[in-house]
Amino acid sequence: MSWALICGASGDIGSQIARDLAAKGWSLYLHYHHNQAKVTELVENLATTYPKQDFLPLQCDLTEVKNVEKLAQSIFGGLDAVIFAQGTTEYGLFSQLPPKKFAAMLNMQVQSPLRLLALLETKLAQSKAGRIVFIGSVYGGAGSSLEVAYSTIKGAQSAFCKAYSKEVASLDITVNTVAPGAVDTQMNQVFSENEKDEVCEEIPLGRFARPTEISYFVSMLLDEKASYLTGQTLYVTGGWLK
Repeated sequence: MSWALICGASGDIGSQIARDLAAKGWSLYLHYHHNQAKVTELVENLATTYPKQDFLPLQCDLTEVKNVEKLAQSIFGGLDAVIFAQGTTEYGLFSQLPPKKFAAMLNMQVQSPLRLLALLETKLAQSKAGRIVFIGSVYGGAGSSLEVAYSTIKGAQSAFCKAYSKEVASLDITVNTVAPGAVDTQMNQVFSENEKDEVCEEIPLGRFARPTEISYFVSMLLDEKASYLTGQTLYVTGGWLK
């Protein structure tokens, strides 16, 4: 049985990835920080639907790198894939972003994931078909004013994938990033309907993506037939920006 760790399983994209992988026969470690109720409900639903698979919730605050070792120790069996779907952003001028908030974002989306991978590399190598997938952003390639920190972090994820993929290729581990454009998730609910309509006018396909349209590419990268794709950032943007 294949096992995957999904970081950020309580988010809209993370929970959809969990449902898609469960339907394909995966057992899952489901990481969350605050939203225990949502992950508990997800675990119960998946366990009922797929009783021959295992679904284990794991709580960890990734804004503190020191917590990562405990998370790694919770992965007690085999591990075939790690998906990083956790993330947050801060809107506003970069010059006015409090350093503590930037540090927390950086820890959550770069420092902690990279440390976690260093700790889990041996387990992924034992799989002989290890998969690592980051959920990045089109802003990591295109950049965005008022989201400079977020753009920087997402760009760092893509740069890491490009470099680390070369280092672990001989271990049969692939490393890729799926970089969405605008997605209909809770993170984008801060925008008004008029603001969303303005963004849709800029998107050639004329709408925000659905979480299922992002999770599809994660499932694709985890497929055994995707073993020759590594070090890449796949932009799933409806033709927007990139």
